[in-house]
Amino acid sequence: MKSKKIGNNILCAATWTAAIFTIGILLFLVGYILVKGIPHIKPSLFALKYTSDNVSVVPAILTTVYMTLGSLIISVPLGIFTAIYLVEYAKRGNKIVGLIRVTAETLAGIPSIVYGLFGMLFFVTYLGLGFSVIAGSLTLAIMILPLIMRTTEEALKSVPDSFREGSFGLGAGRLRTVLKIVLPSAVPGILSGVILAIGRIVGETAALIYTAGTVAQVPSGLTDSARTLSVHMYALSSEGLHTNEAYATAVILLVLVIGINALAATAAKKLTKGK
Repeated sequence: MKSKKIGNNILCAATWTAAIFTIGILLFLVGYILVKGIPHIKPSLFALKYTSDNVSVVPAILTTVYMTLGSLIISVPLGIFTAIYLVEYAKRGNKIVGLIRVTAETLAGIPSIVYGLFGMLFFVTYLGLGFSVIAGSLTLAIMILPLIMRTTEEALKSVPDSFREGSFGLGAGRLRTVLKIVLPSAVPGILSGVILAIGRIVGETAALIYTAGTVAQVPSGLTDSARTLSVHMYALSSEGLHTNEAYATAVILLVLVIGINALAATAAKKLTKGK
């Protein structure tokens, strides 16, 4: 009994140590970025046009928004519909379902630069889209599709079977049950996957350098080359001429990610309360 108590205390101490260490690293990184970047955030940094003298972040912010929306429009419906089929319609033990899940898990672990090379060879070169917003969006959509599909699948699985049985007992069909009962109950979990996908899109650099390019201007169309905030920050730091502005861009990127996550969390809470 005494040895068991000692073991529990050791595990508890190890858990608290790991948690404190993780939180400490997070606070250090955030604090370092804020200290190095906030002093260099100036009004000129938010000019509409990028020049060699004024490395504005506005084109990069707009491109990040365009790229995020384009990728989500493609990947979210496809990922959700695929997960619905796997959980609600496919027979359990189906070999094809198992193959799809293994493939999705494999794709989720592939390095982003591999996606970038694929996007450059297929979208940029073979399809002739060139370095463009649409090529970058398609590449990112393929990259985040496994993540959205797997998180949606787990969210659907977490809905109790009693919900489905009650709906069937009242005479509702499978489609109505999925749309009216199962899917609304799984919305918080689905949004969690979307939030993770947005974080990966906003922070992606390697894949976009090979597909969207690095032109620091506001894109006038889907076929124009442009750079996101992460690519903008990478370009400034690699050039070595605007290191201070790169730190300022990192602060803006951090605020943007936190803001998107906060909005998504608020939307999830409202949807949950409204059920």
